[in-house]
Amino acid sequence: MVLHGLMAKAVPAVVTGAVGVAAYEAVRKVAAKAPLRKATVIVTAWGIRVAREAERKAGESAEQARLTVADVMAEARERAGEDASPLTVAGSGDDQ
Repeated sequence: MVLHGLMAKAVPAVVTGAVGVAAYEAVRKVAAKAPLRKATVIVTAWGIRVAREAERKAGESAEQARLTVADVMAEARERAGEDASPLTVAGSGDDQ
């Protein structure tokens, strides 16, 4: 009687587990064959390329801005006269 009660509770659990394992294995095999991984790799590669291009353009823009500011400062010094000394920030730590 005890064995019958134990089997009555254990058999459904074992069957559910076996069905779950079979379903998991089937999904895993289908997922392995699906082009999902390939598509993920391609999209990630595109993202890396876009990020690199954006970084390159940002670097070029920063360099262009620096050169423009330097040109403006040179022209302003020229207009102010050759004897104008460059401005210094008070307390910049350059006191030697």
